[in-house]
Amino acid sequence: MLKSTNLILRGLGQHVRGRPVILAHTINAECNLKCPFCPFWRRKGEEMSKEEIFEFLRKCRDFGITVYNVWSTEPLLREDLGECLRFAKSLGMVTFVITNGTLLKKKLEELRYCDYLAVSIDGMKSYQELRGGNLDEVLEGIVMAKNAGIRISINCVLNGMNLDEVDELVRLAENLGVGILFEPVHEYGSIPDTVWEEIGIRNQDKYVKTVDRIIEMKRHGKPILNSFAYLRIIRNLKPEFRCRVNEVILHLGLNGKIESCSGVIGDFRDDLDELWSSWRREAKSLAEDCEGCLFSGYVETSLLFNFNLRVMWNYLRWL
Repeated sequence: MLKSTNLILRGLGQHVRGRPVILAHTINAECNLKCPFCPFWRRKGEEMSKEEIFEFLRKCRDFGITVYNVWSTEPLLREDLGECLRFAKSLGMVTFVITNGTLLKKKLEELRYCDYLAVSIDGMKSYQELRGGNLDEVLEGIVMAKNAGIRISINCVLNGMNLDEVDELVRLAENLGVGILFEPVHEYGSIPDTVWEEIGIRNQDKYVKTVDRIIEMKRHGKPILNSFAYLRIIRNLKPEFRCRVNEVILHLGLNGKIESCSGVIGDFRDDLDELWSSWRREAKSLAEDCEGCLFSGYVETSLLFNFNLRVMWNYLRWL
């Protein structure tokens, strides 16, 4: 508890100073799965070199960033992932990795310096159709990672195909001794409408009952990591919160561009003090004009840095 309290307090102190807390890094261009609802495997581009990543991590450390979050497209396909995590840890950062989990058994050593690992599992019966991987391999990898001392959660994207599977998924998390996070599928405009006709959330009554069931299970002590505040927001599919994403999270794109919800704002070679000073005012106005989204990482982070005490307590217990 002391370690997690210090992490959150350091993050809140950085936020009060008007600086970002989290570096979210799109570390590679490739994925070994072709999930129909994901736009990231469809994109290509040049990756930053290890030396360039190290250079930027040093800048982020000097700027006060405390969390290094590696995600997209499939981080475990990057051969020097372990070296990047090790370097971030040597700088005093807490490390997070988001993965589809299919390579965990083969690449577990790459996660030696990973503090928190999120593995995407959207269903039991629907897994093959939604993800296309080998679920048994993923589950075996989770057990191995947990035995190696890594804190693990399951990430589940609620969609039109898996609303009947939430009880089974929560039982899975219980049996594995890990937490589980839910969020509704985001309908990216770049993906064909035919995909959303099949897996988009179209039965609103069933969806609401599903989220109500998740809330009920959380009340009964099941290992659901979402805050009640977030679950109430996604129940109504209305992003009614003050977004802090572009104030709290620094997004480093595949090719070294620093990004925001509105597009590119700089480059990893830029001076972070100057870049962030010029960006802060625009970030606040962007949030005021934004229609919002329901990504769990974005909403929960915003709620936390809006000083929602119940959300803080929820994540203190988990971390």
